[in-house]
Amino acid sequence: MTHKPQAKYLKDYQSPSHQVEHIDLKFDLSPKKTIVTAKFTLTSNSQTSFVELDGVDLTLLSLKVNGEVHHDYEVTESKLKIQGIPDSFEVEIQTEIAPELNTSLEGLYLSDGAYCTQCEAEGFRKITYFFDRPDVLATYTVTVIGDEHFPYLLSNGNKVDSGKLDGGRHFVTWEDPFKKPAYLFALVAGDFDLLEDAFKTKSGRDVKLQIFVDKGNLSKAPHAMDSLKKAMKWDEERFDLEYDLDIYMIVAVDFFNMGAMENKGLNVFNSACVLANQETATDRDYHVIESIVGHEYFHNWTGNRVTCRDWFQLSLKEGLTVFRDQEFSSDLGSRALNRIDAVNAMRTHQFAEDAGPMAHPIRPEKVIEMNNFYTVTVYNKGAEVIRMMHTLLGEQGFQQGMKLYFERHDGQAVTCDDFVNSMADATNTDLSQFKLWYSQFGTPKLKVKTQYFADDSLYQVEIEQVHAEQDPVESALHIPVAIELLTPQGQRMEVTHPDMRDGRVIELKTNKQTFDFKGITEAPIPVILEDFSAPCLLEFDYTVSQLCHIAKFASSDYARWEALQQLYVKQIRAHVEKGHAEFELTPELTEVLLSLFNNKPDDLAILAEYISIPNFDTLSSGYQQVPVQALCDAIDGLELQLARVLKNSLKAFYFDAQEGGSLSADDVAIRALKNKSLYYLALTDEPVTDLLSTQLASTNMTNKLGALRGAVNANLAIAGELMADFDKQWNHDLLVMDKWFALQASNKSDACLDTILSLYEHPCFDKSNPNRVRALVGTFARANPRQFHREDGAGYTLLADLICELNQLNPQNAARIITPLLSYKRFDEQRQNLMRAQLERLSQIDNLSDDLFEKIDKALNL
Repeated sequence: MTHKPQAKYLKDYQSPSHQVEHIDLKFDLSPKKTIVTAKFTLTSNSQTSFVELDGVDLTLLSLKVNGEVHHDYEVTESKLKIQGIPDSFEVEIQTEIAPELNTSLEGLYLSDGAYCTQCEAEGFRKITYFFDRPDVLATYTVTVIGDEHFPYLLSNGNKVDSGKLDGGRHFVTWEDPFKKPAYLFALVAGDFDLLEDAFKTKSGRDVKLQIFVDKGNLSKAPHAMDSLKKAMKWDEERFDLEYDLDIYMIVAVDFFNMGAMENKGLNVFNSACVLANQETATDRDYHVIESIVGHEYFHNWTGNRVTCRDWFQLSLKEGLTVFRDQEFSSDLGSRALNRIDAVNAMRTHQFAEDAGPMAHPIRPEKVIEMNNFYTVTVYNKGAEVIRMMHTLLGEQGFQQGMKLYFERHDGQAVTCDDFVNSMADATNTDLSQFKLWYSQFGTPKLKVKTQYFADDSLYQVEIEQVHAEQDPVESALHIPVAIELLTPQGQRMEVTHPDMRDGRVIELKTNKQTFDFKGITEAPIPVILEDFSAPCLLEFDYTVSQLCHIAKFASSDYARWEALQQLYVKQIRAHVEKGHAEFELTPELTEVLLSLFNNKPDDLAILAEYISIPNFDTLSSGYQQVPVQALCDAIDGLELQLARVLKNSLKAFYFDAQEGGSLSADDVAIRALKNKSLYYLALTDEPVTDLLSTQLASTNMTNKLGALRGAVNANLAIAGELMADFDKQWNHDLLVMDKWFALQASNKSDACLDTILSLYEHPCFDKSNPNRVRALVGTFARANPRQFHREDGAGYTLLADLICELNQLNPQNAARIITPLLSYKRFDEQRQNLMRAQLERLSQIDNLSDDLFEKIDKALNL
């Protein structure tokens, strides 16, 4: 590289030099030559004779100051510096952009014949010169002019004017009365199918609801609409928050870097997060759509009405809103299943991020490319930090804090400290030590020791918090540790402790603390860190018998699942250490698993989770040097043994269970367990060819993919034929084909790499589309460790080859799929050298993007 991109630091934050109260925007749309006219008044916050506005890849056509052409300016690669100006003045800037050439999918771009914007984090600077920073808030009036074959011209706020123009063109004007930063600006223009509905708020206002989808997809929009109405109702009931505009719009587009974007009143969604019917979408898709629609709607208050002062505060809106969407899903569905989902995301992805070169606090200290910090740490660990506050304050206290937060900061751009201070002040709670969670990175480990003193009826729990050497620890963290004590007979003990909240949560505030529980008349079996009450690793010497006891008797479904996960980890680690050729389950674990099937829980989806073992990423976090081959073999061996031990129970359930094909919780749960049963049966000597073919003929996509997944995972002879038939049937539907691409990428056979390379030529595959790339190559790198980590390094080369292409095409997508290469130091010397060689090769790319530079530089220089 000719120059190193410069990092920006939180400590260097300075207020904007000028403020803007209102901005008028006019877009004259054209694929090659869109003209953008921006008019706004700048008022100085300091004594300065110039102003610098952000702008990238723009052609400046004209600049006026107070209505007169202005010549005293300088244009650089990323700025427009206007000089010779008064303290307050009106500026009019006209720029030209080419949406059809914008493959980065940031700013204004053309997507499958429709204009679309993505401005978070710093995409507005690709539209016009302005303050592209979240602490400059203004109201917006936007006029969009386009050809009549773009019947829908959309932007934020309420529609205030429209009409026809000469030359077959027309215009629509939108006005957003709420101040917002530039990253929340949105524009969409195209010809769509439209689903309309309405929602009456608790105060009696009628809100028009609109979902725009590509032509022919209208039948796939009702679930998203239902999810939106549920979210609006839930936010009123749980958080007392009401929607504030007259209209709420969602637009689904196929080319989109993110899942969705919460632009005020006009959410732009990746089509994968909107479109669903049971023929094309799985039960999991339905759940994800409901969650994401809820998430973007909840941003209306936690992100839009109150936004971030700067991008270092991203978790202010994202961590809080992830917590809110998790609670939404838990209140509407199974709290245990949603908690399992959240914990799996932490252990699979966030713990690995904490241990790798891109480790950062939920409030980062420095940034080169902000797009790189839309991470599981900021989002998911951020949500766990919010959840810990909820645990410490209780629901009532948390809601008091939320109310004070909005009273103080509505219409403002604020910091994470402002949020915590609202929580503390509303409840008269000292959270000063708790704030360290915002600046601390790494995953704390809780080392727990226990002793029972029968003569004193005393149970003693000693907890020590330990941090990795590379993690900068200012002082001990404030950690809520939930604990349940079980009797040897399986009952929950009622325990009291002067420092215990709600009879279950003790607070660790020093490096080591001892908690004495009195009146304990028999030695208990402890359930420690119940419900994953803090994002920590737990080190406690559980015996197999204790874990089996918890798996049978713990009061929460989550705790029983967690005990089984620990049992699976013990089994796999023992197998890896001993190097046994044949995997054997312990008799105690076998007995527990069989008893779970003989005494099925009410929610069969929980049973499907009970027999799901931890994945490679979760298991590998326990090793300083990951034993790739041995770990892959152990995972396969454990699955095979589970299949053999449970074969009769799985087979009986598969044939006896009847599901009605609906989206009811019962039918979804039955499908979950039936598909898990078929997955395991395919590994045994049980003849399943007819079962697979029959299930593949189902009109329900969950069942279809369940059959394909079982065949591909077991590498059955029929798998190729079934996959080819699926291709022929569904190659007209790209979102369905993404599922097929992902299955191809997860094939553990040695032919996988050749298959992926051949699929680059498949008519449905497009390297410029993030969905296709993530489905095929992203799945391969993340979820197929046996082939990605091949000893010859071919998997690493395949990923790096594609990243070279994406560097110019879509840098943001390139930076997202590079993650599996970054933690190369955790592998053996041969694999380290092969992965590092690919990173060094990538570092030499001409015009390496800032997105990639930041990650590669950190990995190579850690």
